[in-house]
Amino acid sequence: MDTHKIDSSMKKMLVTGVIFIIVSIVLGAFGAHALKAHLTEERLASFETGVKYQMYHGLGLLLLAILTKHIQLSWERIRIVLTIGVLFFSGSIYLLALQSLLGVKFGAFIGPITPIGGLFLMIGWGIVLKGLLTTKTWIQD
Repeated sequence: MDTHKIDSSMKKMLVTGVIFIIVSIVLGAFGAHALKAHLTEERLASFETGVKYQMYHGLGLLLLAILTKHIQLSWERIRIVLTIGVLFFSGSIYLLALQSLLGVKFGAFIGPITPIGGLFLMIGWGIVLKGLLTTKTWIQD
């Protein structure tokens, strides 16, 4: 059996991606079952948007982890920027969708965090794109 050592950037990227996926599954099930009777259709749709984006970025981090051993990029920076993006984007959507259930008004404070999270997501993927476009060497085992 051919084995390969997993480096710390790959491991962190994999762990972060898997955590995002697990939490999005839990929150998706929570939204579909427990929240359906308590939220308006609009708020439930917003909550589901947060779940989808979290899942997409969890899967994206898994794919990026595969690239860490083949392309020399700033993987830790990419992971951090994407993690901040998911936390701000999806997290703020969750809070906004749940505010009536929690009995708290987050609108003025949390509302502006959603686009900031989206900006972090775009920046993270922009860093990946720039790195892929400028990489001239594919690292092989």
